[in-house]
Amino acid sequence: MLKTRFLLLLSLIVMLPALSACSPEVGSDKWCQNMEAKPKGDWTANEATDFAKHCLFKTDDN
Repeated sequence: MLKTRFLLLLSLIVMLPALSACSPEVGSDKWCQNMEAKPKGDWTANEATDFAKHCLFKTDDN
């Protein structure tokens, strides 16, 4: 019984990272596309600032 629970717990721990979704890096093209699709009312202040900085006003150092 204890061995079965241990194996189940171990399986869940190992599989969890594979099941979790990774979000794109802030400022990447994919992130900008995701933000454009997201309703503007759902943006946080930080997201709006990052969107303006990385997607609207792109510079050479980004």
